[in-house]
Amino acid sequence: MTRLSRRQWLAVSSLLLAGRASAAPKPPRLPLGFSLYGMKSLPLAGAISACAEIGYDGVELALMPGYPAEPKLLSPDARKELRKRLADAKLSLHGLMENLPALGTDKAHRANLDRLKVAAELGHALSPDAPPPIVTILGGKPAEWEKVKDNLTERLRSWADIGKAIKTVIAVKPHVGNALHSVAGATWLLKQVNSPWVRLAFDFSHLVLRGEKLADAVAALVPHAAFVHVKDAKGTPGKFEFLLPGEHGIDYAEYAKLLAAAKYAGPVVVEVSGMISNKPGYDPRAAAKKSYANLSRAFGRAAK
Repeated sequence: MTRLSRRQWLAVSSLLLAGRASAAPKPPRLPLGFSLYGMKSLPLAGAISACAEIGYDGVELALMPGYPAEPKLLSPDARKELRKRLADAKLSLHGLMENLPALGTDKAHRANLDRLKVAAELGHALSPDAPPPIVTILGGKPAEWEKVKDNLTERLRSWADIGKAIKTVIAVKPHVGNALHSVAGATWLLKQVNSPWVRLAFDFSHLVLRGEKLADAVAALVPHAAFVHVKDAKGTPGKFEFLLPGEHGIDYAEYAKLLAAAKYAGPVVVEVSGMISNKPGYDPRAAAKKSYANLSRAFGRAAK
């Protein structure tokens, strides 16, 4: 039997280890974006430039009053310029954030339908080949769910008709403090609405506060999701704090694998809560950079 010299043994061992490393599965590379909800203080040009420099694949625009991307602030020329700026930065438009409480008066409901149309027009102008979903919470209180769920169903059926007409998906988010707040409620509501134009925005930070397990929540809801927000959370439904992704407990490497297993191929977008962005001294660029560093390896990128 031939004996290997120490040098030969080390060479063979290195090859074996390299083979094992190369055989290890690569992290899923889903589109990773940043919501400009967390960059309200920056002009759109500065926010887009910052996200591109950090390494994000795309952005979500916040359309609520007072934000730089509020539709009424964007003339046709401004929309052309914004579309070009996104293209030059090689950033996709992952989503359009709105805030449309669905349980208001009939007048408020009609106003919401108008806002959906306006948002969709902007999405088509900025990304005509791949219009982004409109992402919104629904309002109300958790204790009201049983009382308001049928009303929510009717309102969302009207939203679905608008979505179909304007060829834009509307993604509704279960929120820890809203009437729609649970896995069971979300699956029930989607079944009642029964439209491909109303889907979910999945945000586990709201569900972890209610004791949901990541694997269970992903399996139940992500097949119905058009969009994913990521951030961390700690506390209870009655007293909680939202944090940047990677700051408290959520295993994003496992999260990425579960999303891939659920065949999710949409964007994964960092949302910085107003709990953070409204604090004195908040730095939106630093928050975006830290979030990217905390998520990059889990989602198949080299950290910068």
